[in-house]
Amino acid sequence: MKTAFVAAAIALASTAAMAQTTIRVDYANPNIWTETQEILSEEFMKSHPDVTVKLDGPADTYAEGVQRLLRQNVANDTPDVAYVGLNRLRILEDRGMTQPLDAFIGDNPEEQGYTPALLSLGTYKGKQHGLATSASTLVMYVNPELVKKAGGSMDNFPTDFDGIIKLAAKINALDSTIDGIWIEPHDWRYQSLLGAHGGRPLNADESDVTFDSEAGIAAAGLYQRFTKEAGMKPYGANDARQAFPAGTLGIMLESSSLQARFETAAGDRFKVVVKGVPLVAKDQASIYFPTGGSGIVMLSKDEAKQKAAWEYIAFVTGPVGQKIIVENTGYAPANAILVRDDAYLGEFYKKNPNSLVAHTQIANHAGPWYAYPGPNGVAVTDEIAAALVEVREGADPAKTMKETAENVRAELGMK
Repeated sequence: MKTAFVAAAIALASTAAMAQTTIRVDYANPNIWTETQEILSEEFMKSHPDVTVKLDGPADTYAEGVQRLLRQNVANDTPDVAYVGLNRLRILEDRGMTQPLDAFIGDNPEEQGYTPALLSLGTYKGKQHGLATSASTLVMYVNPELVKKAGGSMDNFPTDFDGIIKLAAKINALDSTIDGIWIEPHDWRYQSLLGAHGGRPLNADESDVTFDSEAGIAAAGLYQRFTKEAGMKPYGANDARQAFPAGTLGIMLESSSLQARFETAAGDRFKVVVKGVPLVAKDQASIYFPTGGSGIVMLSKDEAKQKAAWEYIAFVTGPVGQKIIVENTGYAPANAILVRDDAYLGEFYKKNPNSLVAHTQIANHAGPWYAYPGPNGVAVTDEIAAALVEVREGADPAKTMKETAENVRAELGMK
């Protein structure tokens, strides 16, 4: 009995010791994430009884979340782990707040589902400073009823922009209340078209602007072609997001994160179909789609907490955690295993075939949503959007994008 008592005491002491590591986790966007974060932390702690996850109260937006992290850094009170908007990772990386994850990931990231495309979302100056946790990309939403009325077929849907423009023109000609195609003049959407052509906004070392390339001019030129050849109207995003599910817009290039919203809003009017963005570049390896969503970073500098933080990060970016995120948020997974192995989302994809389009696109071609460096970075994106409006309204694409690139070089101190 004495031996049994001692063994039990040792076991209890061991269990108590195991439960000593507590990590603070920060996140934003409570409308999307609160319930999911609670599920993730609960499931993680079930399999990791030696780690306690404490969720900080969420910031309302990713922008506010980053500002809060910056303030906490000044006060030496940062959490151990944080979820950050993918286009805002650089703000923390530039300030040396994030801890590289390369040693934790090891030498075989692809075996863990971290493809080069997915890893690129959190790479900074050759180091892995973050891992994507949720993702969205540009896709084409299609109204098959309008396609059919225009003489087209979903079984033989065009796979290049020439064919899509011709089909959109036919849809546009059906009725004065029907529009063929729409895309917003917006930096992220333009970057997506640019990436489909194999181009990039900046060169590899960010010493020069490259969207004035042949690929960049062709991508911008699509705004004019959609308008001149297919009758695209210049209404705003809110109007377009109402027009598509209402059945008055045939093809809409928009974020995959709106899929559930469109499917619900369309109701019985028509069955929404999602198609991938045409891949223009002959070199498939050069194609990238800037990916929206969030990434996770390690902020703790304490070795013991770093070990626990990595176990948590590995869980939420691994197959089990990613399955929870996909099923509870509608985002695409940021781990390729879920797309390759039906054991995780096979039933989900059977019920939601539209989701597989964006998920495959991200697994194969995910790339960073380029954040232009320096204090004028946000102003640059506004300038690019304004240039796209000019092109849409008839300005020469080559002249406009080259002039815009020169202005951006000056604003970023590149000349």
